[in-house]
Amino acid sequence: MLPKALIHGSLHRFADWPNDAVPQVAAGVYTIWRSDALLYVGMAGRSLTSDDVARHRSESARGKGLFSRLNSHACGRRSGDQFCVYVADRLVLPTLAPHQIEAIGRGELAMDGLTRTYIREHLTYRFAEASGGAEAREWEATIRRGVLSAGAPLLNPLARAIRRAAAI
Repeated sequence: MLPKALIHGSLHRFADWPNDAVPQVAAGVYTIWRSDALLYVGMAGRSLTSDDVARHRSESARGKGLFSRLNSHACGRRSGDQFCVYVADRLVLPTLAPHQIEAIGRGELAMDGLTRTYIREHLTYRFAEASGGAEAREWEATIRRGVLSAGAPLLNPLARAIRRAAAI
């Protein structure tokens, strides 16, 4: 069963990042929203077990799992962050004027900066801790299949969810 926090929990604005409510060490899942539209679902802590989480927390580790992943998204850097690539390609690029695209090509305007600004100005997220990476992977796959009332996420639905939407 999916945690209600991913569907009806508090929405947190990327504009307010970092967020003390996000645990420094945790496996889990997050949903990213633009108003009421589900844009993306992701998971963090793929290899973490509940024992790993407890050990890292007792060692006062910082930024493993959910915190690290959401921090990466909030920064807007496309390198190594598929979510930021999707945002840049699908949400930012279509809004740019030709002169802005040319300025990016000349190195006078940074696409990563535009992506970061978009994320911080327009997007919110919900998150839930999982017992470990295996549970987080299950939750992520379930949401990507489109089981929420919001449907499949715009930016990363599972292929089956895409085919189902195309058939409607």
